Amino acid sequence: MKKPTGWFVVVLAAVLLSSAAVTKVRSDGSDHRYKAGDPVPLYANKVGPFHNPSETYRYFDLPFCVPDHLKEKKEALGEVLNGDRLVSAPYKLDFLTDKDSEEICKKKLTKEEVAKFRSAVTKDYYFQMYYDDLPIWGFLGKVDKEGKADPSDYKYYLFKHVQFEIFYNKDRVIEINVRPDANALVDLTEDKDVNVDFSYTVRWKETNTPYEKRMEKYSQSSSLPHHLEIHWFSIINSCVTVLLLTGFLATILMRVLKNDFVKYAHDEETADDQEETGWKYIHGDVFRFPKYKSLFAAALGSGTQLFTLTIFIFVLALVGVFYPYNRGALFTALVVIYALTSGIAGYTAASFYCQLEGTNWAEFQAPVRTTKYPREIPPLPWYRGTLPQMAMAGFLPFSAIYIELYYIFASVWGHRIYTIYSILFIVFIILLIVTAFITVALTYFQLAAEDHEWWWRSFLCGGSTGLFIYSYCLYYYYARSDMSGFMQTSFFFGYMACICYGFFLMLGAVGFRAALFFVRHIYRSIKCE
Repeated sequence: MKKPTGWFVVVLAAVLLSSAAVTKVRSDGSDHRYKAGDPVPLYANKVGPFHNPSETYRYFDLPFCVPDHLKEKKEALGEVLNGDRLVSAPYKLDFLTDKDSEEICKKKLTKEEVAKFRSAVTKDYYFQMYYDDLPIWGFLGKVDKEGKADPSDYKYYLFKHVQFEIFYNKDRVIEINVRPDANALVDLTEDKDVNVDFSYTVRWKETNTPYEKRMEKYSQSSSLPHHLEIHWFSIINSCVTVLLLTGFLATILMRVLKNDFVKYAHDEETADDQEETGWKYIHGDVFRFPKYKSLFAAALGSGTQLFTLTIFIFVLALVGVFYPYNRGALFTALVVIYALTSGIAGYTAASFYCQLEGTNWAEFQAPVRTTKYPREIPPLPWYRGTLPQMAMAGFLPFSAIYIELYYIFASVWGHRIYTIYSILFIVFIILLIVTAFITVALTYFQLAAEDHEWWWRSFLCGGSTGLFIYSYCLYYYYARSDMSGFMQTSFFFGYMACICYGFFLMLGAVGFRAALFFVRHIYRSIKCE
């Protein structure tokens, strides 16, 4: 049956539709030009503990001053998936309009509201807003611990006045900074009613920074010289690992295979009845189909889809679609591309399964004939078992990417910005190469030990890097982050379990494809009766 030739159309459609969907995520005010006194859109997004980025709440879940006409912004799919809940903020920051101690409202906080604010200050709550599509952050208050050893003596304060500093270039907003006034504090230490006057100040300043470069401020942190040195050190470390590994494996395998080919050719010429040993001995079983064929085909199809999805995401990242704080762009692209590439998973799984079953499809083409009855696998030492082989296969690819993993985790589960997608793509290519080579090497040694059940083993060895990444999650959570609480913990380990499972499927598919190519090649090169 002829394979379809329309995948390039699917690929092109996925990229174009993703780009279009991602473009719609941008704020409706991102291209606006303003005149003096024009209102500029300001949306309050969320509040939450600084060290628990996944634990966020609506801005007005805390008892702030609520505007008379609270307006919710219509959000795109990616913004909803990102957890954004944009509503009109209580501040009025009109274009080129300075304000001094502008009052928002006078409010009497009840004991319950004071306790709620105090709990937020204790957990280092921050707020996030968007002003003309520019992100703003700030803390709600502070805890005075100076000279106090006993936590019961701590003082808790709420900032009641904030200062906005806005930079403009002609009729464009370029930059905005917010700074709470440390001298305008409300004592929240005791549970009692408190009167608060919320206010703010606005200062406009001119700048020469062009509008097109206003987002560079948010991406420069990941491109600082000392950060780039670490990233390049990571790549050099990975490249050295790849060169040593590939060089070692290529030398060993080529020498061993050459000797095997010479030996088998000599045996065929001198003694046809001589007993075969090694990987040629199992030529009648090496292409015996694996157990649980439907499950294997499904895993291979899903891994192929995730590999395709990853390539598409890298393409969009390298062309600049995922610039900092393009709200929900990555989530939109993931959902759209995942849906569009679902056919790849179905086609790969179905076609592979049908090849194994031989029904209404071209049968699996093996270079040697499979015997009717399987050979018994000889006893093997413990280190040739599945789990030790998986540990060895996963450790080497993981060692090539672990340095870069920290920056990815700090971006996904923290407030660090990651924009060096070119370096990340190089690391990804290195990961694929190491995974393929180590899986091929372990498959050869497995066959040389006359163990013909290599199908599942190659998939498990290739995907075992996902288990190492999940182990790194434990280290990162307890040793490198300040995350805490049931909600954040469940989010972190739950989401990372899904992501690592995706890595397992994707790299497992890569490992199996590499092993299948290798096994086909070596058995095609010998003469078998």
